[in-house]
Amino acid sequence: MPFIPYIHFDDCCAQAMTFYVEVFGGTDLVFMPYSSAPPEAGFGASDRIMHSSFQMADGSMLMASDNPPGMPSYPQQAVSISVSYDTVDEARAIYDKLDAEGDVIMPFEATFFSQGFGMTRDKFGTHWMIMGPDVPAA
Repeated sequence: MPFIPYIHFDDCCAQAMTFYVEVFGGTDLVFMPYSSAPPEAGFGASDRIMHSSFQMADGSMLMASDNPPGMPSYPQQAVSISVSYDTVDEARAIYDKLDAEGDVIMPFEATFFSQGFGMTRDKFGTHWMIMGPDVPAA
């Protein structure tokens, strides 16, 4: 059973998920606004996103939402999403896209455990750990 990350935003879910589909090459991007909930749910006509998801070719998925209207927001505190790639070049390309307009946490470089690894907080506040292949055993 795979784990499926579910990211929470404060009114930028649609922009973030559209960006992630472009970065990762996802498909089947879905948005459900709070306004589509039944009236008794009490969300009114909010265009915030109640649920969003997209698929990856390998079967993995990313899900997200905006916090409900009027609720306090604590997006992505103390959580990182880790993604591994078969080559350093693939990993570096994804890291660079996520890091654009973001904040470097750890520059992408070779480490004792990976031929290429970096950590960044993207322009939407999501923390990413991007990794290439492991360092070959001695």
